Parts: sequence; structure tokens; C-alpha cells
Amino acid sequence: MLRRALVAAMLIAVMSVTASCSWVSGLFGHHYASKPTSVSVFDATVGDCFVAPADVKAELADLSKVPCDVAHQQELFAKLDYQPAGSTAGNAGTTTGAGLADAYPGDAVLDKFAQGACAEKYTGYVGIAYPDSGLWLTYLLPSARSWQQGADRQILCFVTTTAGGSLTKSVKGSKL
Repeated sequence: MLRRALVAAMLIAVMSVTASCSWVSGLFGHHYASKPTSVSVFDATVGDCFVAPADVKAELADLSKVPCDVAHQQELFAKLDYQPAGSTAGNAGTTTGAGLADAYPGDAVLDKFAQGACAEKYTGYVGIAYPDSGLWLTYLLPSARSWQQGADRQILCFVTTTAGGSLTKSVKGSKL
């Protein structure tokens, strides 16, 4: 009996000391939100989830990445290289070497391209056509400055929630 009491006391002491450990908190169902990690827009990968920025900026260099099981507002579902209308690049979605020297096409042209190209890729990722979905999409365009520097031709396409909503899992294949 004394031995059982001693083992129980030791177990309680160990659990008290390790209560802040994720292993112990996981046993008891405590799931604390992860702190967002800053990720360059150039390093974001399809399937990453992000907390929407608190304030809108003309140029955005970093995104706030979180695990997709943590409340978030955006999920990257496609990275597309800009293709001018009528372009005949070998693979859709890739920029040829000659394309890198092109002049900045302007916000309106990039916006029109992104609207169509992102909507086209939406179905393959979410599993339902964009017009039939209860979610929205948004995108990031290259800025004139990053375009002129020669390294930025990509459109980042994000699934997003309606105003003020959050997601707590990936939307890939969800048909939401």
C-alpha cells in the first residue's frame, strides 16, 4: 500500500513538473494555438496556411504561416507564373527565359490574368468549381518594383474565408 502511494505521488510530481510539455498537455486535450512563422512570399508553398495580415499594404514581403489545424484565413493553392495573352510557353504556368525581360504589364493586366488563372486552378485543389464554392479566392501579384528587379513573375493564389471567418483545417479536396 505504501509502495502504491509512493508511485502515485511520484507520478503526480512528474506530471506537475512536465505539465507545460506538449506531450503531457496533448494527453489532456490542451491544444494551444501555434505562433505564426514569418515566411517570405517567395518561399511560400502550395498547401501552406496563413493568418491574414492585420493591415493592407501596397507591397507584402512576408506572410504569417501557421499549421492548417490552427485558425487561419488563407491557404495557398497555386503559384502561377504570369503568361502574356497568346503566349506559347512550353508548359502552362512556366515562364520562358525571354519572358523575364518583358516590361511590367501593369496591375490591370496582371489582375485579369490572376482572376482567370486562379479560378481555373481552384477546382483541382478544393474539389469544387469556384462559382459553386462557399469560399472565396484572392491572390498576390508581383509589384512593379519586384518585376523590374527581374525575379518576380509569380501570382500566389489563396483560398480564403468570407469576411471575418476562419478555417481550422486544410481545404484541399474538401469540396467546401
